[in-house]
Amino acid sequence: MTKLKSVCVYCGSSNKVDPAFLELATQMGKEIAKRGVRLVYGGGNVGLMGASSRAAHEAGGEVLGIMPHFLTKWEKPNPAFETRMVETMHERKWGLFAESDAFIVLPGGIGTLEEVVETLSWQRLELHHKPVVFVGRAFWQPFVDLIEATIETKFTPEAFRDSFFCVDTPEEAMDGLEAAYAAA
Repeated sequence: MTKLKSVCVYCGSSNKVDPAFLELATQMGKEIAKRGVRLVYGGGNVGLMGASSRAAHEAGGEVLGIMPHFLTKWEKPNPAFETRMVETMHERKWGLFAESDAFIVLPGGIGTLEEVVETLSWQRLELHHKPVVFVGRAFWQPFVDLIEATIETKFTPEAFRDSFFCVDTPEEAMDGLEAAYAAA
């Protein structure tokens, strides 16, 4: 059985969101640390990114941030754990991908969507078989509906439905990722 060692968390960087989203990110970080899995993320110390990474670190987990230098104008890395500075967003996304065995997608905005769509596209092109989970079914339902529309109109094959799964809790996310990774 192969053990999940490192998981990337894609999520929002806004502090202006409903506190329930920040709490979800905090609980996700704690659950990742509890499982002994490293959290890899975009490097910022704000919003859901900051909440999940701080929670993982405070729970004794290993955290790796990957952040382009130019983003430090808006977001500062947390000095309590390792942050790898890169030059471009493309380097950041490649680093997140390369350092991770699986992907957790928490609520977020355009940046989160861009990251996960690229990850799913690479999966569709069979460049990887790493599991992807969306946490927060109600939040992600419009995105799932859009993917379903692309399947129904034959732009995406029906088998793509198996490329990801959706859950509501951090525990369900980690249980599902661990099972999917072990089976791969």
